[in-house]
Amino acid sequence: MLKFMGAAKQAVHADAGGEIDVSVVERTAAAGRATAERKILPIVEGVVLVAALLAPLVLQDYLTVFATRVIILALFALSFDLVWGYAGIMSFGQALFFGSAGYGVALLARDLDITNIFLVLPAGTLIGLTFALLLGGFLLLGRHPSSVIFVSLGTLTGSYAADRLARGWYYLGGQNGIPSIAPMSLGGYDFTEGPAFYYLVLGILVVVYLLCRFLVRSQFGLALAGLRENEQRIAFFGYKAQHLKAIIFTIGGAIAGLAGSLYAFHEGFVWPNMVGVVVSTQVVLYVLFGGSGTLIGAVIGTVIVEGVSFWLSDNYRDIWPIILGLLLLLVILFRPLGLISFVLGERERVGSFGAKPKEKRNAAP
Repeated sequence: MLKFMGAAKQAVHADAGGEIDVSVVERTAAAGRATAERKILPIVEGVVLVAALLAPLVLQDYLTVFATRVIILALFALSFDLVWGYAGIMSFGQALFFGSAGYGVALLARDLDITNIFLVLPAGTLIGLTFALLLGGFLLLGRHPSSVIFVSLGTLTGSYAADRLARGWYYLGGQNGIPSIAPMSLGGYDFTEGPAFYYLVLGILVVVYLLCRFLVRSQFGLALAGLRENEQRIAFFGYKAQHLKAIIFTIGGAIAGLAGSLYAFHEGFVWPNMVGVVVSTQVVLYVLFGGSGTLIGAVIGTVIVEGVSFWLSDNYRDIWPIILGLLLLLVILFRPLGLISFVLGERERVGSFGAKPKEKRNAAP
């Protein structure tokens, strides 16, 4: 920008007669706009997508199964990044929606023999949405605005209560959960572990990601960005901040429910940890590590954390949690905006909103 202003000034004063060299100014302005409009985020997204598409072609079968699990967890992390990275809601109970949907579709498969993909995935999404709507309505839509600590502890309590309920309820299998879930089906085809399930999950992740990208670049997303930065100012402009929070919290719950449904069918069983505090904390680490408020940071963080965990547990079986914990601590201390901040500037993290201004053309004399 400074270079552009300097060049423009030189163009103005270049002519001895004091007249402006319009052509030089226009060329300099065009160069400045080209530099400003150069985007890094689409490049990062494209690289990640290409790598994901090619992964099953180069990975061994057991690594393809692992990669499928990672993509499902990335979808789960996406739900949390919407809630925290864009609305500033620290939800320590995101696993409640993830696990409740997993249990719901497991019961449909076990008791009603319903495994059709067009029934179980919408059902799981609806379960996550319903639980998020109920919990969000209780925590966020009170007479007085809810503090960050109140919402954090409220979601944490909900996740812990769901964990204890699942462990003590015989109908849900108690400590053992619900094993041997029938495969998800489409007509006469069963989705089992392998490339088919991988590309199904990847396709769902891409669609949800694009919808989330559209959402956060809309007028609603602009309000969310303002809500995250200064809630009082957004309320002053006439927005109902708590309603905005409840809406995005509910959307995040629906996405988490979709991820939980896929996870249940991929793993073949559900257990109480899926709704508990451990998984809720795990998704926070994914987003912290990759970078919050970017969407792609949540995906990258999930892939790196799960990949490093897999490698460390295989090579350093006794001390791998300590090594992973130190690595996460170093990233949070020295790159508080996550790994994505190495390539993504603050302006592009926030994004641009609205239509681009039309270029003004000088009329001929």
